[in-house]
Amino acid sequence: MGTTQPIRDISEIEELKNYYYYEKPNLRNYALICLGINSALRISDLLTLRWDNVYDFMENHFYKHIIVIEQKTRKQAQIALNKNARHALDIYKNSILQLKPEDFLFPGKTPSSHLSRSQAFRLIKEAGQNLHFETSISCHSLRKTFGYHAWKSGAQPAILMNIYNHSSFHITKRYLGIDQDDKDQIFLEVNL
Repeated sequence: MGTTQPIRDISEIEELKNYYYYEKPNLRNYALICLGINSALRISDLLTLRWDNVYDFMENHFYKHIIVIEQKTRKQAQIALNKNARHALDIYKNSILQLKPEDFLFPGKTPSSHLSRSQAFRLIKEAGQNLHFETSISCHSLRKTFGYHAWKSGAQPAILMNIYNHSSFHITKRYLGIDQDDKDQIFLEVNL
């Protein structure tokens, strides 16, 4: 069994986001993918979010940050909601007829339950397969994709380590697949 990889190609990220927007419309799934890629949250933390974690119902606007206690680490994380995440959530919010602050952001089969991890895995895997991605993707790919592109954009290693709660940058590099990128670059440059 291989390890989950980040989505390295920006055009594939757009294809994945648009799969549940245009090809197989489902705004909940679209928002899940957009928020997952833009927040670096584990799927277990994404799925338990409620509307009042992201939206201020008194002031009628999205919060600037999501504040969550991570299930795995029990540490508080404060994640800035960027423009793309807010845009996807806004489209999704506007499609819901009856919205209550305590509703799960990504509901399951019943209003009182959230989407299950296995269902989230299936919907992401299905999109990757139908889009014919070269590598297999899963829920964890969303988290890794954020870090990979942050790294490629020049994010400081110490900040990425902190975001992921890793003990060393070596672990973060392996987690994001950067070691393999470094090796691939050598093979591609040496054309004998």
